[in-house]
Amino acid sequence: MARRILNRKELRADYDEAERRRTTEDEDVEEEGEEEEDEKEESAEGEAEAGEEEEEEVTAPKKKPAKPKAPAKPKTRSRAAKVTRMRVIWGVFNNSNQQVASYEYPKKQEAMAHAAKLTADKKSTHFVQPVKQQMEEKKE
Repeated sequence: MARRILNRKELRADYDEAERRRTTEDEDVEEEGEEEEDEKEESAEGEAEAGEEEEEEVTAPKKKPAKPKAPAKPKTRSRAAKVTRMRVIWGVFNNSNQQVASYEYPKKQEAMAHAAKLTADKKSTHFVQPVKQQMEEKKE
């Protein structure tokens, strides 16, 4: 089944045209209402002079033009987290992913030999993989 795609530009144009028609009709109605009010005021003034009574005008509140939105406030930057230095070591792990031993990075061959020895002795798989470890800060 083909998916129907809506042409948003045409829909928007139709909507804008309908809005324009609606606003022009409202303006026409307001102009006619103003003419009638002027006639009523003139007759009311004549009556007010004769009877010295004034009628209060009741008018619908006029729409105020929309104010442009204020520009968005720039997002405040949060402080960057302190970067801790990491170092890589070789870890010897068993089949349950538990670290059995660790070796400095340049001593990979010793770590491989240890894993091979444990695999042969314990008859379970041991393997070597790199592990990142946080470096200790030197205090001066």
